[in-house]
Amino acid sequence: MSPEDSIHSVTDVTTALNKYPAVLFYFSTLNCSVGEALEPKVRDLISREYPKIQFIWIDMNAAPEVLGAHQVFVEPTILLFVEGKEYLRRSRNIHLAELQGSLQRIYDLAFSD
Repeated sequence: MSPEDSIHSVTDVTTALNKYPAVLFYFSTLNCSVGEALEPKVRDLISREYPKIQFIWIDMNAAPEVLGAHQVFVEPTILLFVEGKEYLRRSRNIHLAELQGSLQRIYDLAFSD
């Protein structure tokens, strides 16, 4: 993630939603072993299979205002927005194959040529 995509406030989330047609927000902390293990796999999946989706990691400890605004209470949590609307929410026990299937359906509908 580039420094300009660092998320610390609800305003930063709004800016990202306006900047990109699709955004996957990945919420976790540096202390969550599950979140740390899953994050590179999700990041790789997005960059490899879904180039029109922007991956943005959010440190839950650094952005409590964002957590409340988006009702994120457990880690890891994934939120996918397309054109500013939430299309997908997964928390805690996230299975990569199931996530990929859900992402594929949404991606095909949102970006079909």
